[in-house]
Amino acid sequence: MELKRRQGYQGTGPAPITPDGCAVELYNRMSVRDEPDVIAAAVPAGAHILELGCGVGRVTHPLLERGFTVTAVDESPEMLERVRGARTICGPIEDLELGETFDVVMLASFLVHAGDPEVRRGLLGACARHVAEDGCVLIQREGADYHTNLPRERLDSAGCAVRILSAEPVGDGVNSVRAEYEFPDAVWTHTFLSRPLSPRQFEEALAEAGLRLDRCLTDDGTWVRAVPVR
Repeated sequence: MELKRRQGYQGTGPAPITPDGCAVELYNRMSVRDEPDVIAAAVPAGAHILELGCGVGRVTHPLLERGFTVTAVDESPEMLERVRGARTICGPIEDLELGETFDVVMLASFLVHAGDPEVRRGLLGACARHVAEDGCVLIQREGADYHTNLPRERLDSAGCAVRILSAEPVGDGVNSVRAEYEFPDAVWTHTFLSRPLSPRQFEEALAEAGLRLDRCLTDDGTWVRAVPVR
């Protein structure tokens, strides 16, 4: 069954486009950055990780190579078809009810900045439901200038020019962000909704889900470790 497009999210380019506008083939081509190293340094060796929003497994596969066990969740079956070596679960993160807990729950890709606050609550609720009492939640959040340092561009090591072109207000503190990804032989675009969160707003969102900020994992504060409030 075809999943319904998320309102305010769209993408263009070759191959399947997921409900949130992501292109499967684009992420199959893109390289992994420092995420596996950041995660590996923050959690116990051999931990069982619940990866929420795994995509094609760009981070999943390096984590498996480092000896972690990974349960990978994504709402796109086309994305999950590319994941190898991990237990996979297809469905929206907000609805996830596995009835089990994990050493580590990971919410990457700036998903915590979902434009709809109910979606954000659902995402963080899923994190809180599935983290073990002595476990942790690793969250990737936007940098302080993500919506203001525009346009900006970087060259991915896979040979892709990654451009964040604009972030236009659409009301209620939400911006519509437009990104472009250019390879020599193909171009993809992605438009999505993102809600900037101040440090206070971020911690309030964690608290609402029964989590608290433990520490930052990177100098720029984009990766953080949260723990359950018991």
